[in-house]
Amino acid sequence: MKIVLIGGTGLIGSKTAARLRDKGHEVLAASPKTGVNTITGEGLASALAGADVVVDLSNAPSWEDQAVLDFFETSGRNLLAAGRDAGVKHHIALSIVGSERLPENGYFRAKLAQERLIKGSPIPYTIIHSTQFMEFLKGIADEATVGTVARLSPAAFQPIASDDVADIVADVALARPVNGMIEIAGPERFRMNEIIGRYLKAIHDPRTVEADVHARYFGSELDDRSLVPDEGARLGKIGFADWFRQSQQSR
Repeated sequence: MKIVLIGGTGLIGSKTAARLRDKGHEVLAASPKTGVNTITGEGLASALAGADVVVDLSNAPSWEDQAVLDFFETSGRNLLAAGRDAGVKHHIALSIVGSERLPENGYFRAKLAQERLIKGSPIPYTIIHSTQFMEFLKGIADEATVGTVARLSPAAFQPIASDDVADIVADVALARPVNGMIEIAGPERFRMNEIIGRYLKAIHDPRTVEADVHARYFGSELDDRSLVPDEGARLGKIGFADWFRQSQQSR
């Protein structure tokens, strides 16, 4: 089976490509670096020729509200049109748990726009809603930091390791389309301020973490339902302690 991974050279894409190749599938890791550009359309038709499955793991170069919306709408339209013309049988996109709950977040609004395009296309599809990756814990802390203090919400938080995400994305690529959405998350639930404080301490980061119920998460105030999956989500296998140990060993 030919599987095209859009954004296939990134964090999740590279891990997913390795898993699918190990299973004997023909995998094209497509990105502007490899001559495939979903914004301009460059190389898109040839990349998708003969493809059975397309997995959209792309990310916008800018997270400014209008720029990220333009990216996902333009990329989505071009990719779906090329997939329709190529006879793609399954279109998969990786999105975010809570995207529909946080309308103040421009990135989440852009992902919802991408999802609407997929649902309106004739191509059978699966949308994977994932919680935040454990690899993004430092980035979340950085965004919340003023001086030496990171003010973070105590809202429920259930991050997932990128290796678990790649395992699940690879499984979905080999399964039938669900023509709907599935949710995935890490196996452990924390308070956001607590797990990020634990992470910063573990890497010897001198910042302090303060819990603030009004702290903004990339523009949005959170509650305990904002970023956690519904009951029945598929859970990863890697807990925080194991992920942290593996991440330090691989450095």
